[in-house]
Amino acid sequence: MKTKIQKIKSGSELKSRPEQLSTPVAKPVTETHSAEQRELLHIDFAQRKANRELPTEQVVDLLRRRLRRAYELAEVVGQWVWVSFDAPQDQQITAELSQLGFHWNSRRKVWQHPCGVFKGEPVDPRSKYQSFHPADQVAA
Repeated sequence: MKTKIQKIKSGSELKSRPEQLSTPVAKPVTETHSAEQRELLHIDFAQRKANRELPTEQVVDLLRRRLRRAYELAEVVGQWVWVSFDAPQDQQITAELSQLGFHWNSRRKVWQHPCGVFKGEPVDPRSKYQSFHPADQVAA
């Protein structure tokens, strides 16, 4: 079976695979920027694992001392701690939440900390467990 190949008349012609690979696509990242980013997002996974076992009161206290804004938005649902931001947060806050043992729940759109309880709920736990905002209970 014969196929007809049309030549492209524009300036961007198709290239063979080796030519495509040798063509520079983007500027390389400088080492200082790369080192900054690695330092910014460094997470001690052994400490993170230990933090995931902490009880609810200690997690709330860590939030109060280290991430004041997250503490103000925190909600305790059953034994879990949820933090829901109204806008995307910067990488520093994301790294700090991860270091404290939180993980992102894309279905609920919240940062969650299991506080040692690793049982998933198919329904919204707020309908089953009592929930409250710890920042509302403490006088400033």
